[in-house]
Amino acid sequence: MNSSSNKNQSSSSGSIARLFTIALLLIAIAGVYFSFHTPATFTITSAPNPWPDDYTAVVGMENYKSWGTYNVHDPACRKVGDTYYMYSTDAIFAEDREEAAKKDIPLGFIQMRKSNDLVNWEFVGWALPNIPTEAVEWVQQQANGKGATNIWAPYMIVHNNSYRLYYCVSAFGLNTSYIGMLESDSPVGPWIEKGCVVKTAKEDTMNAIDPSVIEDAKNGKWWMHYGSYFGGLFAMELDPATGLAATDGDKGHLIARRADYAKDNLEAPEIIYHPQLDKYYLFTSYDPLMTTYNVRVAYADQPEGPFRDFYGHDIKDTTNNVPILTAPYRFDNHPGWAGTAHCGLIDAGDGRYFMAHQGRLSPGNHMMDLHIREVFFTESGWPVVSPQRYTGTPERVFDRNDLVGEWEVIRIAEPPLVRDLIAGQILWGEGDLRKDEVAQSSVISFDKEGKAGDGEWNFNTKKQTLKINATGEEINNLLVMAGHDWENETETILFTGLDQKGYSVWGKKVK
Repeated sequence: MNSSSNKNQSSSSGSIARLFTIALLLIAIAGVYFSFHTPATFTITSAPNPWPDDYTAVVGMENYKSWGTYNVHDPACRKVGDTYYMYSTDAIFAEDREEAAKKDIPLGFIQMRKSNDLVNWEFVGWALPNIPTEAVEWVQQQANGKGATNIWAPYMIVHNNSYRLYYCVSAFGLNTSYIGMLESDSPVGPWIEKGCVVKTAKEDTMNAIDPSVIEDAKNGKWWMHYGSYFGGLFAMELDPATGLAATDGDKGHLIARRADYAKDNLEAPEIIYHPQLDKYYLFTSYDPLMTTYNVRVAYADQPEGPFRDFYGHDIKDTTNNVPILTAPYRFDNHPGWAGTAHCGLIDAGDGRYFMAHQGRLSPGNHMMDLHIREVFFTESGWPVVSPQRYTGTPERVFDRNDLVGEWEVIRIAEPPLVRDLIAGQILWGEGDLRKDEVAQSSVISFDKEGKAGDGEWNFNTKKQTLKINATGEEINNLLVMAGHDWENETETILFTGLDQKGYSVWGKKVK
């Protein structure tokens, strides 16, 4: 009897010990799990900017190899392998071609850059030493000897094992323009002239500038989108075998326009395809390039259109379309930015997208800095962009407590159109932004109880989306992400999204 009792007691003690060990093991596993899956409390940390915005120190022509993110205007970018290649209009702040010739600087046309991370850019040089003769002759014959002094808005697309570089030549304020194509077996050349894609004269409705080319994901057809305030934007079919017009003399069909071509500037179409959403997104630029330049977007089910905006309007109906993704803005501790448009879209190949565009440093608005912003898509399928430039900040997940604190918020609204313009552009000497032309930031505090100023805020940790009702208007599904605060040189939390009118709302945590 005693022996049996001892055995049972021993067995019971062993079972308890094993259960205790298993419990400790489960606690340990749970600790490891939550250490990986529960976000730590976020702290704003110091982080220097990768480069200064003011590049006065390197404006001399001899410093061209230092122009990695400087003198960037009308960028277009393509990823080839692990490298991003960028092509842009040859616009140079403090340009001095005589000085360049004296110093034997190999100045040319179409700037080329490359990067492995979208942050650090190497200035490769120029694609061409001269403007192609046929383009110069066409423009100057049509414009009484004027124009054809530069190459604008290049765009590169890959075809089989070759690279096709589209470019345009024009005369300012006229639609006497020419889009041509170059080809190479390398993304950086040498480039061989392949001919004219489309050219326009003063009797034409359209203007042959700002090409963007895309292949239809379903049938393999090629389409080029181009144009400006002269008649609007057009889509024309190309022959994939040659990269030139599918039909000789064809100039395409209208896809977008505005009401008053004398002042309502519209240009710079850029089209991308999103395979998961099965939509084509057409990004366009409105208004004068030195001041209130801003980016809009529309979508279509096929690359030739029709394209529709936030309210379902066909964008060739002369409505001022929304969403508005970027416009002049100023956060605290910075002079601000004008000319934030003429964008190039970048498919990173891993499901992520980025937007490249110029930013003109205020107050002078002549220095042209490269801005790269990550693109995100809302639940309703609209692209929105980060309020800050991309610096490679690692992705992370936040919890509600991370968002408690002080936020700087910007509402991107419709810029006013009250100036006299020439060909849709600001008159010389009037390039400074007026106060009502730039989106200013305001400060809103998020407290632990869910109050945001006079309103409320709420964070969906699963979706990483934010809802704010701070001004009597509820703004839902703002996307929250980690990012770099350029103005304060810190790593912080950002949000971006659209309000109920289709205007961008940007925020960054500052305390």
